[in-house]
Amino acid sequence: MLKGKVALVTGASRGIGKAIALKLAEHGADVVINYVSSTSAAEEVKAEITKLGRKALTFQADIAERSALEKMVDFTVENFGKVDILVNNAGIVRYGTITDMSQNDWNDVVNTNLTGMFNLCQLVAPHMIKQNYGKIINISSLASVMNLPASYGYTATKAGVAAFTRVLSAELIANNINVNAIAPGIIITDMLDSLGDAAEYYKSQIPAKRFCDPEEVAELAYFLSQDVSRYIVGQNIVIDGGLAL
Repeated sequence: MLKGKVALVTGASRGIGKAIALKLAEHGADVVINYVSSTSAAEEVKAEITKLGRKALTFQADIAERSALEKMVDFTVENFGKVDILVNNAGIVRYGTITDMSQNDWNDVVNTNLTGMFNLCQLVAPHMIKQNYGKIINISSLASVMNLPASYGYTATKAGVAAFTRVLSAELIANNINVNAIAPGIIITDMLDSLGDAAEYYKSQIPAKRFCDPEEVAELAYFLSQDVSRYIVGQNIVIDGGLAL
């Protein structure tokens, strides 16, 4: 159980982030719900968490902007006194071949998926070190371990998330802070629509013959948020129905 714990979940107004925020709250955590654009969706998540008997606050911040992240961490500590669990879930994808992917698309993906995660970990780490406790869960992707065509920025950053997780985990475990990553395969979220006609092809290649439900990723995130997972350090745990086999 996570009673008394405080979780900060990025990209928590929908998809995997929403499922994780609700799962952590279901098991006792109070949650700060980060979102970038949909206030109404974030407020709906807040209402669901409140119904579970937990406290929830929303905070609008673009993960690519460090100043916004500084304000969000300060907001979390001011309202809840601490940060026990950080879930770096927010991410974007831009597709393009090597000859047609724009510099702006590349920069947007890198700044959100990789630099934003680095900044938020750097801002939260001192609080966790001070309390000698913490759980950091970075959401990478199956793209971190296998090819996803025409997704240079996304694939590079998600591989970077996995590598970053290893380095940070080795540094922070002495402070009783576990850092791990989850690498989801194809999940039933809005991002699934971006695959277009390719979605059915990928589904046919999955040994489990189905896409993953966000709830399944949330269950794994919950496990990594518990003390029972304290000996798991720096892993990039794949949850893909066997697609990468």
